[in-house]
Order: sequence, then C-alpha cells, then structure tokens
Amino acid sequence: MDLILENISLFAGENLDYIDNGYIVIKNGIIEEVGTGKYKSKSNKSTFEGRGILAIPGFINAHTHIGDSIGKDIGVDSAFESRIHPVHGIKNKILKRSERRHLVNFMRSSIISMMKKGVVVIADFREGGMYGIEQITEATSGLSIKSIILGRPEYYFDISSDFDKNPKIPQHVVESIHNILDNSDGLGISGANENTDNSLNEYRGIIQERSLKKKYLLGIHSSESVETEKKSINVTGKSEVQRIIARLLPNFIVHLTNASDDDIKLVSKKKIGVVICPRANATLGVGTPKISKMLKFGCLVAIGTDNVMINSPDIFRELDYIWKITRTLEGGSIPAREILKMATVNGGKILGINSGSLMAGMSADMIFIDKTNLDISPMHDPHVSIVHRASANSILNVMIKGKFVDEDEFSCM
Repeated sequence: MDLILENISLFAGENLDYIDNGYIVIKNGIIEEVGTGKYKSKSNKSTFEGRGILAIPGFINAHTHIGDSIGKDIGVDSAFESRIHPVHGIKNKILKRSERRHLVNFMRSSIISMMKKGVVVIADFREGGMYGIEQITEATSGLSIKSIILGRPEYYFDISSDFDKNPKIPQHVVESIHNILDNSDGLGISGANENTDNSLNEYRGIIQERSLKKKYLLGIHSSESVETEKKSINVTGKSEVQRIIARLLPNFIVHLTNASDDDIKLVSKKKIGVVICPRANATLGVGTPKISKMLKFGCLVAIGTDNVMINSPDIFRELDYIWKITRTLEGGSIPAREILKMATVNGGKILGINSGSLMAGMSADMIFIDKTNLDISPMHDPHVSIVHRASANSILNVMIKGKFVDEDEFSCM
C-alpha cells in the first residue's frame, strides 16, 4: 500500500521527537519520508487523514516464551527453579504433557493478544528443537506480526556435575543445531549454568561459521536469580556474565537482574545488548534489574515480557511498571522517552531489524493512538502519556509493513 498520512502527530526518528502536526509517506511497506506540516509534493498515493491521531513506532517485544501460553499462572507460588527450569521445572512438564494442537492454539492467542496491544515484532526463545519451531511457525501462520525465532536443542548440561569434565556437545546434538538454524533466525540458549565452557565455545563457533552466509542472532539468559548467580560462582569461580562473555559473546543477554555493577559494565564494554523483563522478574520474586545503572553505564536496553506462563505479554504494562519502579529505586527515575525507546528503537537495534522508529528507510510498523481517548486526553506530555497512561484501549489501529492490521486477523483462530 502506497499511502500518505497527513495532519498526524508522531514520534519521529530514533530520538522519538514529538511532531504535533506532520506527515508520513509510505511506499511498498517502507517509510519514504517523515516531515513537519503539510506534505507539499504531488503524489498519486492514497491519503489518510490523521487529525487527532498520534503515530508511534510499533512495539518490539524482544524476549518472549509463548510456548507455555497454555500454563498461565500454574504453580504461581512455587520457587523460581521449580517453575521454569528447562529440565525439571513445571513449565517443561506442561510442554511435554500437552497436546500439540492445544499448545499451538494458545500460542496463537498470545500472539493475537500482543498484536492488539501494539506489538509488531516478537523475538521468541523457542524450546523443543525443531518441534518447537514447527509449533510457532504454525501459530503465526496467516498473521502479519513479525516473528524472530531463536531455537534451542533439547540438550542441557549441569555445571554441578559436568564443569570439571567439560564435555563437548554430542555430535547428534550438533547436527540438530544446524537443522534448527536452517529453520530459524538464531539460537536462544537457556543459560551458562546449563552449559560447560566447551559447549558455550561450540555454540559461538557454530554461529560464527553459519553467519558467513547469513546473519544469525545469539541470545542467552543470565543472572536472573541470586541462586543461579551463586551457583555459577561457587562451581566455576566466575559469574554467569563472565563465563558468557569469555566463551560465547552473544548479541544480547536477557535479564541481568542480579548481575553486579562490574558485570553490567563488562556487558556494556563488549557492546552486548540487554533485554530486561522486570514484571516477569517481579512475578518470580527474583528482584528488579538495575535499569538506571544499565543506562548510566552505556548499555543498549530493550524490553521483553518473558514467559506467558508467568507474565502477561503486554508492553504497555511493562512501560508503566518501569516508569514507576525506577522512580523509587536507587539510581533514580528514567525519562519516559528513554523507556519508550526500550520498547521500540532499542529493540530494533539489538535484534538487527528494520523496525522500531519512524524515519525514512524503516519498515512502516506503527501504532495509531487516539489522542482524544479518555485515559490520555489532554496529552500535556506525549511521551509520559504513552508510557504512564496509554493501554490497548487507546489504540485505533496497528500497521505492519505499511498495511493496517485487519480486525478479522485479530479473531483468526
């Protein structure tokens, strides 16, 4: 669709600068031009009247686990490890005992829910090897949302028993990793404690070799709980971050909730992206990430909602939560504009995708906010209004790759 959005308010560019009255020109799903005032050039493109509407970049949910959508709030009072451990946790048992069609249906429900709330891109850590990849491929079929699939073989080490022996990844698992990469966008590894030094090295080597022909992403969880951090230090003599950076060097690390200041500085120095999931951390009772310090130390920070089993995949709620908790924690409050960047611009940069900002050359992925919505009107500070007050109820429509998302798609089950 070639389109001109006229008389529209918008957050422009990577700095999300507010334009009260401007225009956006879209051609072949790509933003061709963004400007202030009237669009003066002659064009055969269709025009859309944007008066009373604020266009913002579509949300990028940079870390999800939608496979456990069927298990919402099961074991809600259980301990951290017993809920989400990849081998013996409640989550793993649910995934193995549930029928495929039920898993896929609830995954699809979660995706549609996110789209209704303005999410245009998800980056999903896909457990279950090829079986898990097939599930998310089926769940997203026919939907316009962009999905970045980060697969994982169903094979884990335990550093408590394997660290000193330092075994490598078995050959049959290496072959499954290559098969996963043939059908995904990269690898989403569980964590350092489920890997030996040799296996972390091997993951890195496989990605580097494969990336000579196609770019692959490499992500990993780290320092989510005090217990996992203590285990790493007690067994290996190093923190999770230290092992990950020495052996893996991923594109991004998820959580860092209980990482030390020195580890956060190390992540920043190595220019590794950080994806935080504060509400999921709070639900699990593992702490609050040092978001203000991460920004102070120069980290590029994005937002994820993590497991659907433990947390609703709602970026609006994530923004509001971060806005409030950082105003009371050590390190101080974070400007609303910077928080909004975490859900848009920064996520696009970390994932290396052409989405996350409204500027020439970017994919036309955006949310249209009703400025007259009762919850946010009058908008004295547009950035604060979106971060602090907006919700799915404020959305008029969502656009992905230059096309308005059809209401029929939201009900497509």
